[in-house]
Amino acid sequence: MYLGTKGFNARQMAANLDMSELSKALAYAHIRNVKIYLTLNTLIADTEMDMALQVAQEAYHQGIDAVIVQDLGFAHLLHQTLPDLPLHASTQMTVSHASGAQLLKQFGFTRVVLPRELSLAEIRNFVQQSPLEVETFVHGALCISCSGQCWMSSIIGERSGNRGKCAQPCRMKYSFCHDTQILEQGYLLSPKDLCTLDLLGQLRAVGVRSLKIEGRMKSPE
Repeated sequence: MYLGTKGFNARQMAANLDMSELSKALAYAHIRNVKIYLTLNTLIADTEMDMALQVAQEAYHQGIDAVIVQDLGFAHLLHQTLPDLPLHASTQMTVSHASGAQLLKQFGFTRVVLPRELSLAEIRNFVQQSPLEVETFVHGALCISCSGQCWMSSIIGERSGNRGKCAQPCRMKYSFCHDTQILEQGYLLSPKDLCTLDLLGQLRAVGVRSLKIEGRMKSPE
């Protein structure tokens, strides 16, 4: 299971945990043999590095099972400071080729979360060449851009998805117009969510080690 604390995660608007709550969550999960992965998966400013490292260190001492990271500089710092802390490469890193996974292994990464736009054939090729465990999304929102490379929210409203503050403007209603005539209206930029229920056997067969279900800031429906 993955979750976030009060800072440095890609869902800043979610009801994230403080360190006391994280400690309780870890105890609850570990007694039931469930692993907890902490999302520290935003781009981190130089002035924030010490604070982000402090969060990771405290989570490490509490027994976190791995940390999901986007910022390569922060990952390098984590690997130097906490060399036995498993690192998972966030989908926000856009690692879509196994050569990227080979590079990440040098930074101490043990798993890579693939971009959501890869096909089954591309996932199979990646797994065959990757020195890291591979995790894929099986449910949740698709992006109109490549994972980690969308700047729409940042440009329109100064709320960057890579800083955990995406306003999801692609999910809003738009009108497609020619001159003054409205040709189409609706959720024109919003792709349908992933639905891979019928592909789970194939994902397992190609060697995917973990399935990721997007749940934070989602209703049960």
